[in-house]
Amino acid sequence: MSVQVETLRKEFDVPEGVEVAVNDVSFEIGGDEFFTLVGPSGCGKTTTLRCIGGLETPTSGSVKFDGQNVTDVPPEKREVGMMFQNIALYPHMTVEENIAYPLKIRHVGDDEKHQRAKEAAEVMEVGELLQKYPGELSGGQRQRVALARTIVMDPTVFLMDEPLSDLDAKLKVRIRKEVQRIHKRLRVPFVYVTHDQEEAMSMSDKIAVMNNGDIEQVGTPKDLYNSPTNEFVASFIGNPTINLVDGETNYDDNNANVTAAGMEFSFDESTFHHTSSGSAIRLGFRPEHVSLEREQQTNAIEGTISILEPLGNTDLATVDSDVGELRAVIPAEGEGGFVFDEGDTVWVTPNPDRLYLFDADTGELLTRGAIS
Repeated sequence: MSVQVETLRKEFDVPEGVEVAVNDVSFEIGGDEFFTLVGPSGCGKTTTLRCIGGLETPTSGSVKFDGQNVTDVPPEKREVGMMFQNIALYPHMTVEENIAYPLKIRHVGDDEKHQRAKEAAEVMEVGELLQKYPGELSGGQRQRVALARTIVMDPTVFLMDEPLSDLDAKLKVRIRKEVQRIHKRLRVPFVYVTHDQEEAMSMSDKIAVMNNGDIEQVGTPKDLYNSPTNEFVASFIGNPTINLVDGETNYDDNNANVTAAGMEFSFDESTFHHTSSGSAIRLGFRPEHVSLEREQQTNAIEGTISILEPLGNTDLATVDSDVGELRAVIPAEGEGGFVFDEGDTVWVTPNPDRLYLFDADTGELLTRGAIS
């Protein structure tokens, strides 16, 4: 089963007029892909998911399953499994009754209902809890029961709307693995909504980054991290977030020369999306792609370390500079000590091969990777 979303648009009437929640978005999800919609709150990702599930009717555009138009098909006839942030187990029902409830409302016979609920519970490793009530379960167990209730219908498409957002960090990681395990077992399309880019990066085959109702970019996690199409994607994907400093471009011979924060880099003009000479740009470099030096360097930014955060085998340094706050991931010294100390004066030195250049007005990626 593949899913095709074609020029999907969803408008809502509001007191001020019309609000466009989803603005003519299109994408396709392969038959066994884990596809994530990620973006800030209010960007349209949940509305898009609800249109796929039939809980919202698009203003225009279509949703197709294996090429068949299901835009006007009611949700109960789409054979989709849905799981939301509020898992909403019925407190007066046993675990088995909760899991089997979707089968009950479809009038599945008692024997089959019991067998399928038991099988779904065993997949989620809650088979021993079938006669317990939700109030007797831990948060992780309730989440597994909710997943079992979703898979009991043997859906052709899974839709999940921020199902892990209310869990603590440790439990998130565990349930994330459970969701991935289910996907690998069932090999059907999973459409997952989250605002957590780390969650999206760790789970997905493909990611659609949304902003203001539009899709900024669709790609694999590595595509989005290494080759963002614009400043928004570069800033949203990656943790810690990318460093950005203002600058301008000038041209000579076959090179585009960039000056930013006292640094000068040249880029191959043949790979450059042109701006006019003197145009404002933003130079981006990820915290993982810089070094900190104690001595003055060429093409580096002077600053003072304000915060050091241990991350295990690396430390995250926050550096205050004349061009704003910069971040650098640096090796940890080990034995509980830091290579640097808070208050140290340092020079933040970007790796020229890993630079990104964005148009300051449009945010469009102009080029990446300086030649000198």
